[in-house]
Amino acid sequence: MSRLSAMTSPNALLPASGLACLSTHTPRWRPGLAGAHHSEVFGASREASGAAAALALAADALAAADRSETAEADDRRVLLWVQDRNALRLGGRPYRPGLPKVFRHRLVHVVCEKPEDALFALEEGLRCREVAAVVGELAGNPRALDFTASRRLTLTAEKHGVPLWLVRLDAQRDLSSARLRWEMTSAPSPAPRWNAAAPGTPSWRAELFRARMHPPGTWTLRDDDNGLAATRLADCDPDYRHAAAPYPLGLAFAAGDRSLAAC
Repeated sequence: MSRLSAMTSPNALLPASGLACLSTHTPRWRPGLAGAHHSEVFGASREASGAAAALALAADALAAADRSETAEADDRRVLLWVQDRNALRLGGRPYRPGLPKVFRHRLVHVVCEKPEDALFALEEGLRCREVAAVVGELAGNPRALDFTASRRLTLTAEKHGVPLWLVRLDAQRDLSSARLRWEMTSAPSPAPRWNAAAPGTPSWRAELFRARMHPPGTWTLRDDDNGLAATRLADCDPDYRHAAAPYPLGLAFAAGDRSLAAC
């Protein structure tokens, strides 16, 4: 395709949600899919949806890996959780009894004073053969987390086969090499089956706004004892797209919001 035809292609003016509707050859994301070693989860510190959803995604990915033919019979590798001091101040420390059962006795928690130290700890954790998965929490948009640092995390995670979920608390979407990038907000829980006064199943509204192998989309995620479940919202419906798309048709996107399909 010539450069002029690419510039005048009607797809070039469509927002990410429109590209998702047009994509027919790429599979949609669903629970149970493993393979993205570096993911980012954006969430507000006031509701802890980012860390909770990251843990649910990590547990789902490890469960999928355990079902593979090459998985070890009894995987006792640890979950490494790294926070910088600002993330600890905003979100607090992990509460072990509230973690998914698969992680409660396998948690190694590290607190770093500066984002630079947290990035170093994350990279070193990804190199360790005794680590099953890494969860990181960084507050805001620290200068240390530039595209180069993000690329280092991606390459290290993919080289050593250890998945990373980096939770971005109160952060703006910026440049990143993460293979999956999520925006998480809390969603109403379904009513309990037996006790109407009991707390419901944890639920999140999950927007996959950038992905390497999947079209963008929006789901309601729910995590219970049976694992992670997802209900995809009608992101190809014109009314939904009009309500959810942050930019009108024909305007350029911020760099962090652009799907790889548009590159």
